[in-house]
Amino acid sequence: MMPLPSSLLRRNNCNSRRKCLLEKASSTLFQRGDRVEIASNEEGFEGSYYPANIITWLVNEDYIIRYRTLLSESGFEHAREVVSADQIRPIPPNVVVEGFSLGDEVDAYDNDGWWFGKIIGKTESKYLVYFEGSEEENAYPLSALRVHQEWVDGSKVVGFSSIMA
Repeated sequence: MMPLPSSLLRRNNCNSRRKCLLEKASSTLFQRGDRVEIASNEEGFEGSYYPANIITWLVNEDYIIRYRTLLSESGFEHAREVVSADQIRPIPPNVVVEGFSLGDEVDAYDNDGWWFGKIIGKTESKYLVYFEGSEEENAYPLSALRVHQEWVDGSKVVGFSSIMA
């Protein structure tokens, strides 16, 4: 194994490649076992997030994750995937609301994941949600909706319009 340059060793306060890698791994944002959500980059799935657990961190700053709701092709075990750090966010904190108003940004739970949309209407027991990416509308009970929250620069930004309603 090739030694690291002394400038790097001093800067990171470590004296071996292994120790530096271990220190880097321990300072990563997500740790083994963390419950997270994974943003899909696949065509037709933009704006969706899927619950997962961190399995491990890779040296190239990617992570191996195991989905909690998506199954592998065999259909017998939860799917695993290597994802980049920018696809991962923590599970958003639960924001309790009594209802939503027109224009509120929400996540709707559908097809094993959370999908970003906007409230465009309400019936007696359901909210009509518009999904810009697919140009579809679907109705959901309040129990299948949550306040949309963004993960920006390492912190959550809550959709305040829903909280203020």
